[in-house]
Order: sequence, then C-alpha cells, then structure tokens
Amino acid sequence: MKEYIEERAVEVAAFIIENNATVRQAAKRFGISKSTVHKDATERLEEFNPDMAAQVRSILDVNKQERHIRGGMATRKKYLNMHEQEK
Repeated sequence: MKEYIEERAVEVAAFIIENNATVRQAAKRFGISKSTVHKDATERLEEFNPDMAAQVRSILDVNKQERHIRGGMATRKKYLNMHEQEK
C-alpha cells in the first residue's frame, strides 16, 4: 500500500476517534468520498494498526445504530421549519 494512503487512513481514523465523527463528517473534512473513508477506516487501517481500527469500528457501529434516529430528527426539523415559514 502506498505511504500516503496509510497516512490518510490514520488521519481519518484519528479524526473519527477524537470527534466521535460520522463517515459523512470525515468525508467532508478530508474532501474524499464516504466510500473511501469507510474503506480507509475499516479495511486499510486493519492491516497496519488493528487497535486503532477496533476503536474506529466501535464508533462507526454506534453511529450506524443511531442513524435512523438522526434521520427522523432531521425530517422533523425540516417540516417544523416549513410550517414556520408558512405563518
């Protein structure tokens, strides 16, 4: 694996761990796709830093479990704002 990919994977993982960030937040921060973030943080990181990969995996698992709640809250906020504008 190329060195810059390893460095990026570690940087992405550190960002996720420090900020308890989602894949989407990390992708936006580093200017890469969500797929790349996911692959860096799970598959690539596992090869050379399994401890860090385990930490990231636990954060991503929690985020996945909470995803439907965040989506529902965003939808609720959207419709509340729509009704506010109608008044």
